[in-house]
Amino acid sequence: MYPVRLWSVRHAKGLNTFYRAFEKALIALHPVWNRIGYEKLEKPFETAERVTKGFLFDCQMCGQCALSSTGMSCPMNCPKSLRNGPCGGVRENGHCEVKPEMKCVWVQAWDGAARMGLKADSGSKILDVQRTVDHRLKGKSSWLRVVRIAKGLKDQAGNKPKPPAAKPGATKDLAAVSASVQAKKEGQAA
Repeated sequence: MYPVRLWSVRHAKGLNTFYRAFEKALIALHPVWNRIGYEKLEKPFETAERVTKGFLFDCQMCGQCALSSTGMSCPMNCPKSLRNGPCGGVRENGHCEVKPEMKCVWVQAWDGAARMGLKADSGSKILDVQRTVDHRLKGKSSWLRVVRIAKGLKDQAGNKPKPPAAKPGATKDLAAVSASVQAKKEGQAA
């Protein structure tokens, strides 16, 4: 479904807008999912996700979807499974060194990110470092995982949600606070 994957990158902004609304609906329905039981929902969600995302993005069902951070270009389609940017072998025409007939997944990711407005500043999502693949989540629904994480529940592999990462400017703020505290301490010592 390579042509559909390319279409998805070209239409990344609209697909991301749809996904954001879909994600909010999934999270809002948490009480329903919780009552039914996440374990019972896993198989139907996994099937729906495999069909939908498989068609649109050639989804590999890693269980840790990064599409909204990578311009709707699935990094798991990289023959080297690189999740944090291209290798050094991208050809001059933007194609993959391993599969020369295929455009580099990361060249596509940057194109899709530009269409989504994700690379406008240094704090954009495409610059977020993606965690290594947790193979225990392979074949699991990333949609249900998003809901579980949003609600503070463990994911399918038993991982507890991590607090959000600091914003890019936050380290400067911490440095300023630290300097201020240090100056006060020095002033009190004198």
